[in-house]
Amino acid sequence: MQYINYINKIKGVLFLLFMVAYQNSVYAQQDAQYTQYMYNTITVNPAYAGSRDVLSIAALHRSQWIGTDGGPNTQTLNINGPISKKVGLGFSIIHDEIGNNTNQNTYFDGSFSYTLKTSEKNKIAFGLKAGGHLLNIDFNKLRNYTASSSPVGDSDLYKKFSPNIGAGIYYHTPKFYAGISIPNFLETEHFQNSSTGTNNIATEKMNWYVISGYVFNLSPSLKFKPALLFKGVQGVPLQTDVSANFLLNEKFTLGAAYRWRSAVSALFGFQMTKQFMLGLAYDKEVSKLGGTRFNDGSFELFLRYEFFKKEKIDLTPRFF
Repeated sequence: MQYINYINKIKGVLFLLFMVAYQNSVYAQQDAQYTQYMYNTITVNPAYAGSRDVLSIAALHRSQWIGTDGGPNTQTLNINGPISKKVGLGFSIIHDEIGNNTNQNTYFDGSFSYTLKTSEKNKIAFGLKAGGHLLNIDFNKLRNYTASSSPVGDSDLYKKFSPNIGAGIYYHTPKFYAGISIPNFLETEHFQNSSTGTNNIATEKMNWYVISGYVFNLSPSLKFKPALLFKGVQGVPLQTDVSANFLLNEKFTLGAAYRWRSAVSALFGFQMTKQFMLGLAYDKEVSKLGGTRFNDGSFELFLRYEFFKKEKIDLTPRFF
């Protein structure tokens, strides 16, 4: 009986959030989070487009808070590559849902990067992106929902498309990288009160990212890469991710990560061929949420395929 009560509470979280925020407050919406962000950089920084010097296709699936009925699920698909020595292009789709499809967010955008050499091997890229966000909410799927309490009036469905733009800078050498980006500059308000135009339940806030990492060659067969990610959004504590990965024989990656006051993670990667890579990650919450019986952690699956030119087929796989 206690377990059922837990489930009922989780199913009602989204609805309670909507109703509380409707009383003249604002809910700051964050971008989806990834443990394997180091392989999924194009989704947060458009300047990364084309930086690997090959056409790259990557997909990621994240199941968050496994065991929680209605926990968030995220899927990403992106493709990027260079079209000249200085210009790179990319395209990304992100689908994020919570509450068993009650709240669905779909993002899609195109990225453009322009790269300049700062030395023979060092480069700095400037990126722009443009796209949009489709928010789709079905209030009928909320537990204890009644039509009279809907913030959108008589409708049980809420759909809204909002365009957006973003920018980023990405500096990289053969062993070091650093970037700063704001994927979405425009802030969109949802569920605006039709009579006053002032009350909103959700606002898409501007998220900013800082990433960095360095590769140490410990031996001819072993590399070590510590990395950092800082993510900020107004009204929410700063998110800090620290990770450390070892690359063995250019094939196997083993690592761990820590999200400040949130989760610890284990990471595994397998470079099956020069073109094809598999990545896995598991998060265990260290916050109060992690101690609940219905939360078995979060899981990610990452796949990447790269189209090498014949003259580049023997290149060592990039560690970032």
